[in-house]
Amino acid sequence: MTTLREQTEEKFANTRKNNPEFAKRVDELLSSADAFQAGDNAIEVGRKAPDFELPSPRGESVSLSTLLANGPVVVTFYRGSWCPYCSLQLRAMQQRLPDIQSLGAELVAISPQVPDESLSQAEQEALAFPVLSDLNARVAAEYGVAWKVPDMILNHMRNDRKLDLADINGGNGSVLPIPATFVINRQGVVTWRFVDVDYRKRAEPDEIVTALRDLA
Repeated sequence: MTTLREQTEEKFANTRKNNPEFAKRVDELLSSADAFQAGDNAIEVGRKAPDFELPSPRGESVSLSTLLANGPVVVTFYRGSWCPYCSLQLRAMQQRLPDIQSLGAELVAISPQVPDESLSQAEQEALAFPVLSDLNARVAAEYGVAWKVPDMILNHMRNDRKLDLADINGGNGSVLPIPATFVINRQGVVTWRFVDVDYRKRAEPDEIVTALRDLA
């Protein structure tokens, strides 16, 4: 079985083939010092994770404190259902969900999309963990992973992919979360994290499971 990194690398390899100029500009943008600094404010290992209470597409309200009452929690931030890299990530996390739950942990995914649009019906049926709506990326900002998206990427989304972030995210048209995943112990402390401004890179599920085993 291929790893999540192999899947995302294959996805961008197709972009390099079909749109080499855009791929080159993304490489240049995400290798810049300014881009790397975008993750500098992310909650560090050893710090208390901010609590949150957010809605799901099913109309439920889910809080971190409630989840932590039952055990460790894996919190992952993703850009939205429109993002093919995010879809690969969520599917990969679903495949490892039994391992996560066997270690007494819960998984929750957060994006800035409005609740009604954050998952398709098929995705709602396929994913067995909460997917929550963080309008205006407020919780992402509290975790230090909210990022003002450069115009080059916004223009690509608007012109090439016909995506209107302001509509998708209920008014927020320029801020997205950096792909980030945090393992939080029952005391609410971050014990492991993955933060990378490069939207093509995601936490590998195997590494998350290993971090949870270390807690156990």
